[in-house]
Amino acid sequence: MRRISLWGLSTLAALVFLFSYRTSTGGTTAEVTVAATPAGEGQTFTGQTAQTREGDVQVVITVADGKITSVAVPVYPTGSRRHDEISARAVPELVEATLAAQGADIDSVSGATYTSGGYKQSLQSAIDSAGL
Repeated sequence: MRRISLWGLSTLAALVFLFSYRTSTGGTTAEVTVAATPAGEGQTFTGQTAQTREGDVQVVITVADGKITSVAVPVYPTGSRRHDEISARAVPELVEATLAAQGADIDSVSGATYTSGGYKQSLQSAIDSAGL
């Protein structure tokens, strides 16, 4: 009887420990910063929403003089700490790569394969709409 009691208490303690374990030390949710679109400059094109395994992604580009001048990502995977952390890291990298490449021929961000794929798909749709 004594062994059963000790085993039960040990199991209960282990469960409490596991359920209270935090995977991140940061207490805040990261925000995704995207390039701002200057008011009145260029023409805006919205890409189709790409549905990915991790969530929807949509890209909006502004084009002036045949060049992509800014990129906004109003829709991206969010809703959990994991998605927020991945998007906070991946979206700015994808935006920067787009502005540098002036197109959708950009590398995926490591660890954000689905988000990168959806981003590129929506970006290509916006570029096609712009006729670039």
